[in-house]
Amino acid sequence: MDEAAVLWLRTCAGNQLEPSTIGQYRSHIDHHILPHLGGLRLSQINAPTLRNFEDKLVAGGRSPVLTRYVLRSLGTLLTDAQERGLVARNVARDLRGRRRRRIPDERRGIKLKIGTHIPTPTEIRALLQAAEGRFRPFLLVAIFAGLRASELRGLRWSDIDLARAELHVRQRADRSGRIGPPKTAAGERTVPLPADVVSALREWKVRCPRKNGQLELVFPTRDGTVQRHDNIVTRGLWPTMLAAGVVVDGAPKYKGLHSLRHFYASWCINRKADGGLELPAKVVQGRLGHSSIVMTMDRYGHLFPRGDDNGELTAASRLLLG
Repeated sequence: MDEAAVLWLRTCAGNQLEPSTIGQYRSHIDHHILPHLGGLRLSQINAPTLRNFEDKLVAGGRSPVLTRYVLRSLGTLLTDAQERGLVARNVARDLRGRRRRRIPDERRGIKLKIGTHIPTPTEIRALLQAAEGRFRPFLLVAIFAGLRASELRGLRWSDIDLARAELHVRQRADRSGRIGPPKTAAGERTVPLPADVVSALREWKVRCPRKNGQLELVFPTRDGTVQRHDNIVTRGLWPTMLAAGVVVDGAPKYKGLHSLRHFYASWCINRKADGGLELPAKVVQGRLGHSSIVMTMDRYGHLFPRGDDNGELTAASRLLLG
């Protein structure tokens, strides 16, 4: 395990992650992973070992957020070890696959909250200021086009019309990297792009890896192939959050890319006076690629401005009262 940890940190440095990010990963290794697992060979780490490790973290007073991110760091470490041929299986991934998948809050009837599930405008500004290199254009499109992670990973240059400043969603890449059509007919859609996003994409198009002429992806790996979802999160989103200070208990505040899609939805909905687009619900549905207006309203209906809010209510009552 000790050797695998050293090699993983070397990989992180080779990928030019932020020093603060590497420091965070090193802290996970030095203070949490190696004290419990350092004496084991990689072949000795199995599902019961990981469950016991998780229990020890919780019993030791680690917060749920920190525990989750330490486990994810361990899973990424084991992925690196597997790619190097040091271990046959990543048991952390196998364990997650066997567990019952966590039901997102919005599907459990819990209202999405700004600052809890949805990044605030201040946090978005901080993320964009901290974003660098190949992840910056990715982040801009995720924030200002609201695509699903699979749609971002499958996006082609032929799907973007820079002259018209619009993006067409025509395909997606699943978690195995297989290219296919959107899940539903509503998933195929056209999304307008702000001028700053178009400018960033023009610059990125010149530098974008294009070794695989068949795919022509907008956000590929360095070899031109489909990026893995977990690599985008651990090597792009989380490091940017850490660099931007968008953290809780020293760990990235938002766990995945879908938080950026939530922000896009809120931006479409918010009043123009508050910096939003103030779009009708039906337009928001189309921009997000939802199959029904019910899905849009169930998930984001509470974010729409009410017609009787504050000053509007007072003005309407005065008209009636004369």
